[in-house]
Amino acid sequence: MMQLGQQEGGSSSVPLPQHRQAFLLATQTHRKPPDKFIEYGTAGFRTRGSDLDHVIFRMGMLAVLRSKAKMATIGVMITASHNPEDDNGVKLVDPNGEMLENTWEVHATTLANSSDDQLVEALNAVIRLLGIDVLQPANVIYARDTRPSSHPLSEALKAGIEALGGSYVDYGILTTPQLHYLVRCTNSAGAYGKATEAGYYEKLATAFVHLNSSVDGCTAYRPQLWLDGANGVGALKMKEMLQHLQGLLSVNIFNDGSSGKLNHLCGADFVKVQQCIPLGAPKDSGLRCASFDGDGDRLVYFYSDQNGCFHLLDGDKIATLMANYIGDLVRQAEVLSLKIGVVQTAYANGASTDYINNAAKVPVACVPTGVKHLHHRAQEFDIGVYFEANGHGTAIFTPAALEKIKQAAKNENNKRSIQLAAERLLSTIDLINETVGDAISDLLVVETILRYYDWDVEKWNRTYTDLPSRQLKVKVSDRSLIQTTDAERRMTSPEGLQEEVDGIVARFGQARSFVRPSGTEDAVRVYAEANTQSNADLLAYEVSEVVYRRAGGVGDRPKPPS
Repeated sequence: MMQLGQQEGGSSSVPLPQHRQAFLLATQTHRKPPDKFIEYGTAGFRTRGSDLDHVIFRMGMLAVLRSKAKMATIGVMITASHNPEDDNGVKLVDPNGEMLENTWEVHATTLANSSDDQLVEALNAVIRLLGIDVLQPANVIYARDTRPSSHPLSEALKAGIEALGGSYVDYGILTTPQLHYLVRCTNSAGAYGKATEAGYYEKLATAFVHLNSSVDGCTAYRPQLWLDGANGVGALKMKEMLQHLQGLLSVNIFNDGSSGKLNHLCGADFVKVQQCIPLGAPKDSGLRCASFDGDGDRLVYFYSDQNGCFHLLDGDKIATLMANYIGDLVRQAEVLSLKIGVVQTAYANGASTDYINNAAKVPVACVPTGVKHLHHRAQEFDIGVYFEANGHGTAIFTPAALEKIKQAAKNENNKRSIQLAAERLLSTIDLINETVGDAISDLLVVETILRYYDWDVEKWNRTYTDLPSRQLKVKVSDRSLIQTTDAERRMTSPEGLQEEVDGIVARFGQARSFVRPSGTEDAVRVYAEANTQSNADLLAYEVSEVVYRRAGGVGDRPKPPS
């Protein structure tokens, strides 16, 4: 077996790690089962928790190499987000608190799938390809969610870090966004905030109290909320946050993890997909309710009206609320040179896109599905707001935008109203976790905005009416047959299929439909919108039927709506 850092042909440009015996012992302990292939995607690795020991051990080693390559601290989060409790996963966090650079996803996949006797060679290939100095110090910080498998998997991660001689800090149980935040704070030497869990609460709570303590006289807004914690880590950390808010917000948390299974009949994904209230939610009309997902990076709101009808306010509604508010403050602060943009995916409801463009007067960009695509596109604006319809999103501000807002706040020649608007915008920036979608941060931002406008949840929902929609899944023999363009909104393959879909869509009012391959299974996703729910259901069925017929459908054919 080749030694780590040794070049082919026998020459060695770097010495073996000091912890040679630890490396050899760890690789023997965390062995790869045969015939287990796994791929690093947008959400990292995800599968059954029982199948992840060798994967997470190897990601500990990859995190060390990434740290050496970037000469910065790297984060690792053990979670499977909204997946069932028996699943788990792992993802790496880059120095600025962002997701792992795309080009390293290939290295992650290669390492995870290398046989045990090829592991050193696979590590050396990364070192040689990227010219990594293995003598460079490495530092990794990591955390986990509340799944039963997360703690033993964190031990495998630690073993991987130690195997390559990296240093580490174990932050225990955190939400995913808290770990992203800590990575950025660590690498910014505290400029973004204190690199502690307490520092996270302090920064967000200070901003929330400053923004809300001076707003009074509300007649519609009530500072009381019912929160579905998905029986996950978000519930635990929201309880911690509430201790710092000086009584400005009352949150009644249910599905708090004291009983019930993680994400079972609850959580943001359940509420969004099933379009119904979660287990344990109050059924009284008009109550403002929200749901986190299992690792605390998604947020949706919902309520029941006087007729008992369920209403969902998803990521689209949050994006429009946030864009409208930030746009108002930018205009009031007279920093009009700042370019604001909203980034969505094809799954965003067409009514939300229309509202942002025509009512909020903010341009909208559409990108392929996946948070990394939204985040990167949002960076092209001075102020970028991005949300997926599932409730994952945030807002980001360029350094130049931040500086212009600071200048407006402290310019003594400005009217006091201009200064106050700029100061409010600065506090709002402090309340936002710019590194990644953060359910706790986003909830505090939404509550701040609703109080500012004096809106109840029903008035917020009336800003625009969602077009009825339907999503269906069609199993196929080979999902790679479906090729797309235009941010996954149109198909280029199979030939002629897009034209058939266009013909079907043309028969319905206010309609659109798109087809995209699943990122995780041999299936394609069909999305349809139309002017009525029955038309949306029928459109989704007809498109699914032609996809089944033209793209190698397997199993049961799509069923017409009843």
